[in-house]
Amino acid sequence: MILFLALLIGIVAGYRAMLAPAAVAFAARFGDLHLTGTPLAFMGYAWTPWIFGIAALGELVADKLPTTPSRKIPLQFGTRVITGALSGACVGATDENLVGGLIAGIIGAVLGTYGGSAARAWMAAKFHKDLPGAIIEDIVTIVLALVVVFLV
Repeated sequence: MILFLALLIGIVAGYRAMLAPAAVAFAARFGDLHLTGTPLAFMGYAWTPWIFGIAALGELVADKLPTTPSRKIPLQFGTRVITGALSGACVGATDENLVGGLIAGIIGAVLGTYGGSAARAWMAAKFHKDLPGAIIEDIVTIVLALVVVFLV
């Protein structure tokens, strides 16, 4: 179950790169995601959730701008893989499976990046504009992140 949750948080990272580590950091700081004693304990430090949270909010806004680059270009894609790995590792670490969670997070980030891009393009074609699909994608991503951190 933990590896499936790590895969899901990786998918969140593929949709919105900063939302996954923000959700994990808030859960580590204020919830039941126990990372104390692991190499990822810094995710629960006082400032970590706020830093990732501000970055996630910025990303939610920036994603709607017409100048925002594709999530599939190397820098954007690499960021999603890294944040998916970090977030998946945090989820995996709760069950002493940090490496498995890291790998599942990477796989999820790749799936989320390509799947999210395809879903967004499909919605943009159906709505004849991008904004409604972007908002739906935001809602789905936020709900998925919340489900994962509550189930961990």
